Amino acid sequence: MQDLTDRSEHDLVGVIRMPESKIGPVTAIMRRVIGAILALFATVLIVYLDRDGYRDVNGDGVSFLDAMYYATVSLSTTGYGDIAPASDSARLVNILVITPLRVLFLIVLVGTTLEVLTERSRQAFKIQRWRKTVRDHVVVVGYGTKGRSAVSAVLSDGVDPSRIVVVDTDQSMLDAASLLGLVTVHGSGTRSDVLRVAGVPRARSVVVASSRDDSAVLITLTARELAPKAQIVAAVRETENVHLLRQSGANQVVVSSETAGRLLGMATHTPTVVDMVEDLITPEQGLAISEREVEESEVGGSPRHLTDIVLGIVREGTLYRVDSAEADAIERGDRLLYIRKVTPADD
Repeated sequence: MQDLTDRSEHDLVGVIRMPESKIGPVTAIMRRVIGAILALFATVLIVYLDRDGYRDVNGDGVSFLDAMYYATVSLSTTGYGDIAPASDSARLVNILVITPLRVLFLIVLVGTTLEVLTERSRQAFKIQRWRKTVRDHVVVVGYGTKGRSAVSAVLSDGVDPSRIVVVDTDQSMLDAASLLGLVTVHGSGTRSDVLRVAGVPRARSVVVASSRDDSAVLITLTARELAPKAQIVAAVRETENVHLLRQSGANQVVVSSETAGRLLGMATHTPTVVDMVEDLITPEQGLAISEREVEESEVGGSPRHLTDIVLGIVREGTLYRVDSAEADAIERGDRLLYIRKVTPADD
């Protein structure tokens, strides 16, 4: 099997899928009609300005109407010769009636083929431009339940959908991601060439949301080899596999089965606590846990005296809880982990 990184952009069409602009069919048709009209009038202008170089079979010179007639029969590939309208009325009918019918026939006959060829070339151009410019993006490997939730959280932080790349082997999953405006790559995240095509070496973060723990370990190991400085977050089902993910290079490991189990257990006796936890980890509404830079006016003060509800301080990559001694005073360069109000309480 040929390495994906050795393929040209045209060969990657179908592997990489760039987000499409949402244009309705009526708008698309109108754009084509306007383009055809502009091309027609450009041709008429060229012919009319150079009318001394053209000869009419009638021998009376080339008028503006003659130039329009010549342009229409030329652009519609009908040609001229053995049967040619001689009167102005016949030529006017040919321009206003016959030529639109010819264009309609050409659209019906070859429109689909031209659309496919144009779309493929457009996709190849967009892929080429994207591969040259993509930097500091987020790669999500696996678009199941965990992957979709991760993408939702990233989008809620204000990340542009085109800065998120989804890698999966299920085309239906990729189609769903593409509808959100995400860039998609069809292939297995365990393959290094697939991750290279997804831009992992230049990614800011990699989310490993595989449905199997062994696949998550291999994906993490491969991603860390390609991107030594990227933030890699991985999900596993079993606790005994956490150390394997960390040894493979994951910065953070989330145990999905245990987290769900804890919430289930808490719901049996403190359901309101579960509701609050759900609210905090749902970024689209209510309250959400977020992180921000320290303002200059906050340096030297205590995080416990701020109007925001601060949970901790991130200093040089290390998190200190708000009740720890290291968090007594805010230092320049710190980041605050706090509870952000997403929607008003009434909502």
